[in-house]
Amino acid sequence: MRVLVIMDAIEHVNLKKDSTMAMLWAASRRGHELGYALQQDLFIEQGKAFGLIAPLQVFEDEQHYYELGERQKQSLADYDVILMRKDPPFDMNFVYTTYILEQAEREGVWVVNKPQSLRDCNEKLFATQFPELQVPTLVTSQHSLIREFIAQHRDVIVKPLDGMGGMGIFRLSTGGANIGSTLEMLTEMGTRPIMAQRYIPEIVDGDKRILLINGEPVPYCLARIPQGDETRGNLAAGGRGEARALTENDQKIAAHVGGFLKEKGLIFVGLDVIGDYVTEINVTSPTCIREIDAQFGTSIADDLWDVLEQGRG
Repeated sequence: MRVLVIMDAIEHVNLKKDSTMAMLWAASRRGHELGYALQQDLFIEQGKAFGLIAPLQVFEDEQHYYELGERQKQSLADYDVILMRKDPPFDMNFVYTTYILEQAEREGVWVVNKPQSLRDCNEKLFATQFPELQVPTLVTSQHSLIREFIAQHRDVIVKPLDGMGGMGIFRLSTGGANIGSTLEMLTEMGTRPIMAQRYIPEIVDGDKRILLINGEPVPYCLARIPQGDETRGNLAAGGRGEARALTENDQKIAAHVGGFLKEKGLIFVGLDVIGDYVTEINVTSPTCIREIDAQFGTSIADDLWDVLEQGRG
């Protein structure tokens, strides 16, 4: 197949952790032809979707892991599959990119994940569609409501709706000295909604990333365990990754949401689970393939390509 990847700058990836590279290596092993573009390389001309696309070769060699050819104008419809792997923040540029990718979709390309669902399924808000799987959760820009929430639950996590990697996450407790300034900063003086959730003590045992491919869970997850005095388990925030087999409850959670994800065209998704609760549903560029593969000898990217090849076969 001809495969186009839209990602962040390939020369800056963290090679030991990058899941997109795992996908590209697996595609290359299978003989697929690769193209590479940045978000800003995509455009619409006379109602058709195009990109300034560079031929891409990838190598499983830390010293020489990619080669790019000369960028040329190409129709996105020339590709069979587009992997949309641009990291958050989810901003208006990201939204505009999904509109261009929807045009490519209308021209016959399979975009993974589905552009409309990338827009519809904000990674923090999407989880609120499953309140039965969540701790008490509030989404608002109103300081008074958040203060009431903190007074009721006493120990609370607050976070922006458009970040990644643990950025902007704070733990606030009743009577804390910095509640006001934290809320002012996160809500931009009460003009921007944020999420507040009751603190889940089981975070000390890990914030589990459960990967789903076409609605079916990978049998292993990555527990991201906070280190030292840190509240956040995110690997980007210094958390330690420990791969584990899914528990019975993990499997129940995945089964509960898997069909819904599949209907939405969300082929590769990462659920964040602390204790028995879903905190986020990651749809933009979920990671943790490399860590699970390294510890359990799996090849999650190949499982993904099995689905993509079958879908285009």
